[in-house]
Amino acid sequence: MKIVEYEEKYLEDIRDLLIELEEYIISIDEDELDQLHPEYREKMALLDLEEVYNYNGKCYLAIEDDKAIGLIMGCITTYNKFDYLDYKCPKRGEITELIVTSKIRSKGVGQQLINKMEEYFKSVGCEYIIVDVFAYNEIGINFYNKKGYHSRMETMIKKIGD
Repeated sequence: MKIVEYEEKYLEDIRDLLIELEEYIISIDEDELDQLHPEYREKMALLDLEEVYNYNGKCYLAIEDDKAIGLIMGCITTYNKFDYLDYKCPKRGEITELIVTSKIRSKGVGQQLINKMEEYFKSVGCEYIIVDVFAYNEIGINFYNKKGYHSRMETMIKKIGD
């Protein structure tokens, strides 16, 4: 297995990985708010890659037998013009996607991908890395905790009405 930067020849593999992740998220979504829209496969990978390109990010792929079996995407977070009022605004990277196909999870692929992204963020002067993890994704939360990440904020949700 090797870690490489995104190449267009792996676009369909990225689409497959994103579908696999979304199906997993749907399966654990106790609020039943997530969905797999008919346009998801065609559009989501392109939107994610555009964000990587527009925000000085990277997309790294774990490749085995010329197929992407995992990916990580990350961007350099930008601040709005008023964030300085209540925040020190350190340079930070944001992991926007981390997916390893279920066929090979727990074999160190995610570790290698996150290490590669952390190296990139350090190389461009980031002081922190942030990542949003779906609250019901206990596997993901445990993974990030083991890597030294911790919660700083929590989003709370309440259904009102029917």
